Amino acid sequence: MNGLSLIPAVTVEFVGSALVILLAFIALRYAWALIRLEPDNFIWGFLWYFSIALAAFAISRGVGHIIRICLVFSDQQDLWRRLSPLSGGFNTMLMISVAAVTIYYHKGLAAYKAIRSEAQKLAEANQKLAGSADQLQRLNTNLEGLVEDRTRDLSESERKFRNFFENSKDIVYFCDLDGNITNINSSGIELLGAGRDHPVNFHKLFADPNVLKQYLTAIEAKGYVSDLDVELTGHDGIPRHILLAANARYSTNGRMIGYEGIGKDMTRLRTITEQLINHEKMASVGEMAAGIAHEINTPLGIILGYSQLMLDDFEKDSEPYATMQVIERQTKVCRRIVADLLKFSRQAESQKSSINLNEIIKEVLAVTEHNLNIHKIQVIREFTDELPQITGDAEKLHQVFINLFNNAQYAMDGGGELTITTFSTPAGVRVSVSDTGIGIDDEIKNKIFDPFFTTKEVGKGTGLGLSVTYGIVQEHNGTIEVESPVIGSGHDTLRPGTSFQITFPFAPRDSADSMEDHENG
Repeated sequence: MNGLSLIPAVTVEFVGSALVILLAFIALRYAWALIRLEPDNFIWGFLWYFSIALAAFAISRGVGHIIRICLVFSDQQDLWRRLSPLSGGFNTMLMISVAAVTIYYHKGLAAYKAIRSEAQKLAEANQKLAGSADQLQRLNTNLEGLVEDRTRDLSESERKFRNFFENSKDIVYFCDLDGNITNINSSGIELLGAGRDHPVNFHKLFADPNVLKQYLTAIEAKGYVSDLDVELTGHDGIPRHILLAANARYSTNGRMIGYEGIGKDMTRLRTITEQLINHEKMASVGEMAAGIAHEINTPLGIILGYSQLMLDDFEKDSEPYATMQVIERQTKVCRRIVADLLKFSRQAESQKSSINLNEIIKEVLAVTEHNLNIHKIQVIREFTDELPQITGDAEKLHQVFINLFNNAQYAMDGGGELTITTFSTPAGVRVSVSDTGIGIDDEIKNKIFDPFFTTKEVGKGTGLGLSVTYGIVQEHNGTIEVESPVIGSGHDTLRPGTSFQITFPFAPRDSADSMEDHENG
């Protein structure tokens, strides 16, 4: 009887051994993925080591079976008999490793549970402590809220005082009894040069000792001083008119320890007041000049007439003839000065009509531009087309621009550019006459329109040109402003030179219409 075939059993054993190895390595790969995902997980760590031991055992066991099958079917049973003890030893050793890992798992798991239990107790203790802290926080909430509100109020009060102290444009100062300034704001530092790093005695800033005595007496007697006009001299040596108001400071026992005060700088107001007084004075001078001009105009006309008649009585090459010419020339100079005085005082008769300033300026340039070009001055015209009409005296406006162009020529001795711009503004028609000359010093800007004030050399000017210009502009209800140095086109740069800005009001609509109808008729 034939025996059963072993091929199915051998095949199952062979494939099973291979599958054992494959499945062991698949388990090892998943254990590696788990431990990478959570390296601190105790269970994944155990599975990793268990999979290593199991994979090693599967290799030993499965490879041993595969080798045995191959050797038996290749008639090498003797070789297998020699290798089988080694394979069995490896299998036993690796089985012991798997068992050891399993035992380690139980011991490690117990330790892990003990640690987790202690950690849980610690977490519960922390939770109870947090609950106690919350209760304590709730108990202190009302007290902290009161403290925060009080602190906030004090901070807001301090901030308001600090803003007032630092941002005030007036002088705010604190002094001791000897006058030493203990604290002063930025405006006071800027005006007086006093500060913590530069101690200053307030009493020494008074220009008049009698005013200082009045100041101290009032504070000691009444505890305050109000609206006291004093003159203080700061670190720059420039006197300033300050309107002071101060109060005495007392200690808790009622003893005076110093004083505090506020000072308003009235220097600019004083300057403006002086300028107004000066303008009133100039108006009186103008009236007086007009009277004098009328009085001397007649004798000058007689002198001029007789000198011109006497020229016919002498030979042209004779000394008396030359003398008569000198008399004639100087008399004409006197008459011109008288005419300027009349223009300054605005006593001359005026014939006003509706005119276009572009045309007036073009007429003046037709006469003066040649002379300007000789002095290497380039004239730049920036005229606005269809400029609105103004009401004015053409002859007097001619004189305004002749004076301005002559002043610009004098200021640009070595040549330059004279820019004339006309444009319309909501306030009226504006003309800008700008040069690139030497400019005007700040010290004399408020004097340039005064009669007989001039920076020209003797014999080169009477000082009446800008005075006459100012008077004519005022007569036309216009304004004239001077700018030196000149603000650039970007409004943030300055360039050398001077710019006169003249604004004339628009002509009344009905006047302009009637003029247009008259011309058309």
